[in-house]
Amino acid sequence: MSAGKVLIRIENLAKYYGAGSNAIAALRDVNLTIQTGEFITLYGRSGSGKSTLLNLLSGIDLPTSGKIFVDQAEVTAMDENRLTLFRRDRIGFVFQFFNLLPTLTVQENVLLPGQLNSHSATALRQRGMDLLTQLGIAERWKALPDELSGGQQQRVAIARALINDPQIILADEPTGNLDSETGLHILEILKALSQEQGKTILLATHSLEAARFADRIFQIKDGVLVAQPTQLEG
Repeated sequence: MSAGKVLIRIENLAKYYGAGSNAIAALRDVNLTIQTGEFITLYGRSGSGKSTLLNLLSGIDLPTSGKIFVDQAEVTAMDENRLTLFRRDRIGFVFQFFNLLPTLTVQENVLLPGQLNSHSATALRQRGMDLLTQLGIAERWKALPDELSGGQQQRVAIARALINDPQIILADEPTGNLDSETGLHILEILKALSQEQGKTILLATHSLEAARFADRIFQIKDGVLVAQPTQLEG
């Protein structure tokens, strides 16, 4: 991967739950710099702090200490209104359990985040269909989520994450609810988004096979981030 500009900078980030002697460290002294278009893996067991780091980066949760900057804007200093706009415009989310609304069609699920933006209805529908076509799921645009396979649902979720053309995709165990072959296809889609569209991908996973799709791997163990390990520990 060629060098790009710094997009994300994390400085001395820590997150503790509880207080005093009962405090539990979810993350401790995390420092990380990520360039535009990088595919980064946060690798570790369940409970290691991967999801906590994604939640802090998106402003869903607040750190105990430390700072996060995206494009030199301090996310950790934003008020709730600015955070809402930041998440809407700059972040796309992909989850393990898809989080599609069961009563909405494929198309309606994909378009939902875009309806909170200023797109025209016609342009939004066209973008939604273009994304569904790129992801190979356009023929199911009228289907409900429970009429789709797990892999199809995750493709819909990725299209939804992309509808507002965000810079950053946060993928939290996106293959954890899929069989190995389907999971491989989803990882290939994420890799292509990084390489071909310049999206910055942060993938949280406990799967070493998934982790190896990234440009750089960071292991999280007991809340501590280990940069570019030469040997990943289980």
